Amino acid sequence: MPGDDVVPRAQFNATRSVSIDATPTQVWPWIAQLGYRRGGFYTYDQVDNAGEPSADRIINEYQDLKIGDEIPMWHESQGLSIAYKVDSLKVPEWMLWVHRPHEDEAPDSTWSWCLNSLATGGTRLVTRMKQDYRWQTPRLALFNVLLMEFGDFAMERRMLKGIKVRAEHLRTAS
Repeated sequence: MPGDDVVPRAQFNATRSVSIDATPTQVWPWIAQLGYRRGGFYTYDQVDNAGEPSADRIINEYQDLKIGDEIPMWHESQGLSIAYKVDSLKVPEWMLWVHRPHEDEAPDSTWSWCLNSLATGGTRLVTRMKQDYRWQTPRLALFNVLLMEFGDFAMERRMLKGIKVRAEHLRTAS
């Protein structure tokens, strides 16, 4: 997967996937608009989108992702922005997001996306999260352990299902 070598000391590694009855080109827009106060995350809106419903339509202003664009995970608090940055991408095949605790530090987390064409005309969407807990900052490390080890499976599963439903619905509607 793209970015597998970016966080070599990752203590958390999770690969998840879903088959979608839509082409990669039809699935890509839903991934491109992911993010807090963007398209949302298609999961439990009270938990990860501050109560705002995730988008049920393609939002054009978020479709032209470029390297360096921020994908916010949550609102800014006390000057701390919780966001990934688009590190690299090849539309509509794959994308890599990278998080750095500080701009001058090595990445502590990656989130990669691969959209593989299926012989049926559908897509196999594969995501991979890698997280280095960075125990030198114990409170942040503990927060990340709780978030990743206990929350990731349910949230990621719901997100993938949300992308699937939306992409298949849009394909059917068109």
